[in-house]
Amino acid sequence: MSIQVIMAQALLGLNVGVFYAMLSLGLAVIFGLLNIINFAHGAMYMLGAFIALIGYTLLDQWFGISLQIGFWASLIVAPALVGLLGIILERTMLKRLYELDHIYGLLLTFGITLILQGLFSNYFNVSGTPYPGQPEILAGVVNLGFMYFPTYRLFAIIFSLVVCFATWYVIEHTRLGSRLRAGVENPSLTQAFGLNVPLMITLTFGFGCALAGLAGVLAAPIYSVSPLMGADLIIVVFAVVVIGGMGSIMGAIVTGLVLGMVEGLTKVIYPPAASTVIFFLMVLVLLFRPAGLFGKEK
Repeated sequence: MSIQVIMAQALLGLNVGVFYAMLSLGLAVIFGLLNIINFAHGAMYMLGAFIALIGYTLLDQWFGISLQIGFWASLIVAPALVGLLGIILERTMLKRLYELDHIYGLLLTFGITLILQGLFSNYFNVSGTPYPGQPEILAGVVNLGFMYFPTYRLFAIIFSLVVCFATWYVIEHTRLGSRLRAGVENPSLTQAFGLNVPLMITLTFGFGCALAGLAGVLAAPIYSVSPLMGADLIIVVFAVVVIGGMGSIMGAIVTGLVLGMVEGLTKVIYPPAASTVIFFLMVLVLLFRPAGLFGKEK
């Protein structure tokens, strides 16, 4: 196997890995700061893709509105709407579960996932709908020397990496991030200093959901937009989060990127194992380091 083939497959795997990283980052932010296992994260990813699709093709068909929300606007509109939905869910449902066992939050968010998938399955083709709104500036391919790579996929990789590491920097190295962590560690003391801890928690959950919506917009031009597009992916993303360490921001990013490339290389080396290699690695990690590669032992 030539080095060119390995590099090409690793880059294709990285294209998948950035979606793993962004989705697992949102899960890690929510779990690390709110202690909630958000199984509805895959549904938020699906919602982001559908908002982009509806804004570009269906507003005029459904409502007679002569307004087309293009791809660039969807990068702002879709995450904002998905984040707003997350805020509503946190305020009306999830805030009642913070003191209870994790299983209650998991069951509630799983139920929300089934409801959203059922609603969208009634109105859209389950097999998937292509998103036609990819910008012309991102059409075509780029010559990387060892392969011709689609321009849009290269943009998705770079954009996702910027978002992931910017999120990590804000949470770990800014005053806002320190206030969020303080609000989680000691809410009473943090509120005594005049900080609105419930508001910070709500906005944090909304931000985590917005990250999933943003990933959905980026995925829409690559994959078919389907009500079930987040169902299988979220299982893999949970495995990524477990390997990186539950609640670890950097662990979610690095593990998502690396495992995407590992999966891509496995498709060349031994294709039958491509769909299970991440779960095999998860078992190995849990055997020798139950807290994950970047997690902290309690």
